[in-house]
Amino acid sequence: MYVLAEEREKEVELNHTIMKDYPESEKPFEKALSEGFQVLSDAELLAMILRTGSKDRNVVEVCRCFLQSGHQNLLNLYDCTVEEMMKIPGIGKVKAYQLKAVGELSKRIVKSVKLPSFQLMSARQVADYYMERFRHEKREHFLVVFLDTKCNFIGDEELSIGTVNASLVSPREVYLSALQRNAVFILILHNHPSGDPQESMEDIAITRRIKQSGEMMGIQLLDHIIIGDNCYCSLKEKGLL
Repeated sequence: MYVLAEEREKEVELNHTIMKDYPESEKPFEKALSEGFQVLSDAELLAMILRTGSKDRNVVEVCRCFLQSGHQNLLNLYDCTVEEMMKIPGIGKVKAYQLKAVGELSKRIVKSVKLPSFQLMSARQVADYYMERFRHEKREHFLVVFLDTKCNFIGDEELSIGTVNASLVSPREVYLSALQRNAVFILILHNHPSGDPQESMEDIAITRRIKQSGEMMGIQLLDHIIIGDNCYCSLKEKGLL
């Protein structure tokens, strides 16, 4: 911790030297103060969070360099690992963790805007709600959504991480959780890290197995939604449920 604190003190001093010659109108804080946050570029917004640059670059230049790597946009906040971020000149461990924190906050903001007080209206509505949570994941996540008699959201539970197959997804676990929440309907979701939500034969088999188990318990499976990269597949919409 002492080393990191010392490192940050040095960064502040270096950054002051580099940024002091910038016109006031081009400094992110002053620019936001006089014109509002909406006029700031992505790099300038990130610069206000990181605050300090490096020996060779001011903080805005460091952020531009970060945004020009990988996807060449803000998606780097999700997809770049801490180790990958630290390869960018001017970004050490502290800054890398700050950037990952921003990415996680953005996911939570999106989720909070559509807070789980919704009533199920369509597969699109459900997919939109979970899209940011799953579209950037590197492994498959299997999730169950629980609904009451009026299809109001009760809660959700992630049951497995890894390849979704019959050995990992157990109808017993699915319906045990549903019974504990007094759910009348359920939805199941998982993501495809490839970004392509096209269903597989295994996906169809799992869906039918879970549906049949639910019918014996009086809990209806409404849909199986597969999340891709900003797209989704509904097995119900495709007539596969």
